[in-house]
Formats: sequence, structure tokens, C-alpha cells
Amino acid sequence: MEPVTFSVVLFGASVVAGALGALLGLGGGVIIVPVLTLMAGLNIHYAIGASIVSVIATSSGAAATYVRDRITNLRLGMFLEIATTTGAVTGALVAGWLPGRALAVVFGLVLMYAAWTMFRSRQEDVPTGVVGSPLATRLRLHGTFYDPSLHRQVDYQITGVPEGFGMMWLAGLISGLLGIGSGVFKVIAMDIMMRAPLKVSTTTSNFMIGVTAAASAGIYFLRGDIHPFIAAPVALGILLGTVAGTHLLLHLRGAAIRKVFLVVLIVVALQMIWRGIQGTIR
Repeated sequence: MEPVTFSVVLFGASVVAGALGALLGLGGGVIIVPVLTLMAGLNIHYAIGASIVSVIATSSGAAATYVRDRITNLRLGMFLEIATTTGAVTGALVAGWLPGRALAVVFGLVLMYAAWTMFRSRQEDVPTGVVGSPLATRLRLHGTFYDPSLHRQVDYQITGVPEGFGMMWLAGLISGLLGIGSGVFKVIAMDIMMRAPLKVSTTTSNFMIGVTAAASAGIYFLRGDIHPFIAAPVALGILLGTVAGTHLLLHLRGAAIRKVFLVVLIVVALQMIWRGIQGTIR
């Protein structure tokens, strides 16, 4: 592929990745890595380096807007980040002991179950009838935000703190073991287990994955995995896409975002199962 064509394709894919990353709280690596490795035939290390850049760019571009509009639940995000980082360290330590192929298939099946759970509540804009847990009350994890699409203030309660914390630990473990982004699992933990509104789940996930990615970016840079020729169009495209994604999230209903996330969730689940069966994850 010619350098100019490569840059244009990469830029276009990055715009789409930035929009989806800001909208769904996934970071953008779900799109960038397959484009670089499968379409452009790039070395996986450079693809992961570009993915790290995309995550930081998505999080940085979206976080300011979401925090300003008080959609991101900062207390919830920082609390759950404890579980994610602990799980990531555990995953890195035991990566050589556990079979990655089997884990990929198992976690792919977990994602399919989560997709089915989300499908049943696909028309839901905001969770109803949720009774906040005493632990969430003590930790002050409940919140409120104004939803422009619903034209009203949304007050929400958080429940299932131990279950959500455990899922976040698994999210970090998966990231450390398999070298994949854990944004999907973060959103699932907050949306399905802790019953946070989907907009809160995706924006808080965006905030969390940016913190995690920023912590590891230095290591990738020192190893030479972040190539300027690749990272530059990725960062620019991601930032432009993020602007569109943040605007869409503020004005789309939660049910619409849930349907988009459901499609991405199924694609990621099938990809993990296929990679596990094919043995491309070890």
C-alpha cells in the first residue's frame, strides 16, 4: 500500500474508531488493531502501539466534555480502577501459566451471555426500579446528570458493588493475559451488574481506560512500538472522531446507544472465540 493511501485509510479508520470509542467507551483499539494488522499487514507491536495512542486520544478528547457535563462518575471510576489495575498485574504475572486459547473462548462466551442480557433490555434508556446498595451509599457512588436527549435530570442508584468490582478485576486480568482492551467488560460491569445508566457506564469507561493506557504508554514508547508515521494520523483522526462521538452521545437516547453497543459486543465476542479456536492467542 502506498504511503499516502495508507495514511488516508488509517486516518479514516481512526475517525470511525474515535467516534465509536467516545460513544461506547471502548477506546478505539477494537477497530484500529484489525485495520492495521489485517488490512495493512502491519506488525502487531506497531498496531498495539497505535491502539494505545488511540485510547489516550479518545479518552483525552472525550473526558473533558463528559466530566464538564457531569455524566462521568469520577468516584465510581476511581474506585473500580483499583480492581482493574490489580487484575492487570495479576494477568501479567500468570500470563505464562494459563492457556490463552481457552481463556479467549471462555471470555467470548461470557460476552455472548452479556449480549443476550443487554438484548433483553435494548429499549431501556435509564434503569428503573434500582435500589441502591448500602455499600454504594457508604462509598457515595450514586449520581445524577442532565440528559439532553430525555430533556430531564436523571438520578441513578448503584447496586451490585462486589459483583461489579469482581468483573472489573476480570477485565484487568483479561487485558493483562490476552493483550486486548477491556473497555467492553468495563461497560458490562457498570451497566449490567451495577445498573448504572449506559451513558454513565460508557463515559466512565472512557475515563478509566485513558488512565490505564497513559500508565503503559511510556513502556510502549521506550520499546519503539509507537511509530510516528502511524501514530500521527491515528491521533488526529481519533480526536476528530471523538468530537463527533461526544456530540452524538449527548443527543442520542440510551436505547439507541445500547443497540450500537450490542452489535459491537457480538462482533468482539465472536472475534475472541474465533481467535481462541484458531490459536492466534497464546
